[in-house]
Amino acid sequence: MSVTLDGDNSVSVPQRVRRLLRGPRPESVPALVGTACTVVGLIDVAAGVFPRFRHSRMHTLAEVLPGALGPFAAALSLSAGMLLLLLAHGLKRHKRRAWRAAVLLLPAGAAAQFAYRHSIVGVIVSLTLCWLLVRHRDQFRALPDPRSRWRALANFVLLGAGSLGLGLIIVSVHPGRVIGDPSIADRLQHVLYGLFGVEGPIDYAGRTGWTVAYSLGALGLLTAVTTIYLAFRPEHPAARLTEDDESRLRALLERHGGRDSLGHFALRRDKGVVFSPSGKAAVCYRVVSGVMLAGGDPIGDVEAWPGAIERFMDEARAHSWTPAVMGCSETGGQVWTRETGLTALELGDEAVVDVADFSLSGRAMRNVRQMVKRIERNGYETRV
Repeated sequence: MSVTLDGDNSVSVPQRVRRLLRGPRPESVPALVGTACTVVGLIDVAAGVFPRFRHSRMHTLAEVLPGALGPFAAALSLSAGMLLLLLAHGLKRHKRRAWRAAVLLLPAGAAAQFAYRHSIVGVIVSLTLCWLLVRHRDQFRALPDPRSRWRALANFVLLGAGSLGLGLIIVSVHPGRVIGDPSIADRLQHVLYGLFGVEGPIDYAGRTGWTVAYSLGALGLLTAVTTIYLAFRPEHPAARLTEDDESRLRALLERHGGRDSLGHFALRRDKGVVFSPSGKAAVCYRVVSGVMLAGGDPIGDVEAWPGAIERFMDEARAHSWTPAVMGCSETGGQVWTRETGLTALELGDEAVVDVADFSLSGRAMRNVRQMVKRIERNGYETRV
């Protein structure tokens, strides 16, 4: 016999149902929404490119919509899909600016899905993702990555090439509507003209020409707008050592550098640095492809290492960078793993050799002699 107290209905609801009603865990929302935006973006692009992909059971609703909306909706679906594909990676990395853009784009994609494909499912998916983004907006707080003007050039080249490829597909997926038999050169010329909003040499029957023209124009406008935005937005240069940082590091190395033979590498100007709250320790790092890579042990007093490591991890979380450490000592590895939860992987060891007195003879060097012979048999040699 079981008793259920009044007002307590939790026991009558299965656990799976309660978990489904609560929705996904907040920390999993960025990865979930990023992946879903990739899928929605691909669907939007396919809806704007392929004619057969636009039809659905809701096609009769087209009579309610203005007839001229078709070509505009195709262009909107195509451009919104391309932008969602570009933003998906930023959403997975908790980027705040990607969140802002996606909150604006998803309703636009939903409108295009309804107006052009007449897809209720597409509208529901887009609006559900938008609702998740708004509800869990506190999960998207990551600051921008370091960037320069070169990113605008890279965007122009990559997005321009993608627009050219998609444009060739758009021009070629209406074989029954093309007037005449245009060559590949004609199709390419039509795409290039269309990206700049100019009518090309290919003619289509009916209103297909408007759909192709608006779609090509949307691709060209998207390439131009994103390139201009990246070119004129404020730069966020990669972290560099300032003169004050270098002076503080030199002072730490003078007091504590004797224990670390690699400490002088911390003075490279292409590295950034974070100091402990007391200023008695520092961690030098570089950002490589979204990875915040620390160079070996922290510099300074061992007792102050945890404070510097905590600042390092705070900086990584603020930018949604993946923290990593390369080339630390055994003591450094123990401190890093204890303070951060990172996993240590032993890659090798270092040794200081007195060349004048060094020899491979003796029992202590037996393993080294065997390794040297094995390497020599494999055809390797050392030249100094």
